Amino acid sequence: MSPLEKEIVRRKLAVIAENLSALKTIENMSPEEYVKGVLKRKATERLLQELIEAAVDINTHIIVQTVNTVPDGYFESFIMAGEKGIISADLAEKLAPSAGLRNRLVHEYDLLDHSLVLEAVKMAEKLYPKYIKEIETFISGSI
Repeated sequence: MSPLEKEIVRRKLAVIAENLSALKTIENMSPEEYVKGVLKRKATERLLQELIEAAVDINTHIIVQTVNTVPDGYFESFIMAGEKGIISADLAEKLAPSAGLRNRLVHEYDLLDHSLVLEAVKMAEKLYPKYIKEIETFISGSI
């Protein structure tokens, strides 16, 4: 990857890191507090959406640059990133379902289950720091 392409990826990684930091205010909130706080709920949903979209953008960008193909969708971008060794296959499998959450957040397919969002915050705080590290390792090793 060229230095410019690495910079694009690092800017997206910074969005993920910033959103993870902002989500820390939610981690100790009770479900009752979360449901009552409309602004907190909407902010949480938006932070998760942006975080997931940044990861998908990174996945797609690296896949296009390295294997000259475009993933079929958000879920597939994680799976392909795992298959191509961009991130570990295990991490890719754990992160891929976040694509479905992103779709529910954006398109409001159904009434959003607040407990699902709170669980997604915990998942993001556990897995996305690993994602950042693995992506940084990948781009640091690429030419």
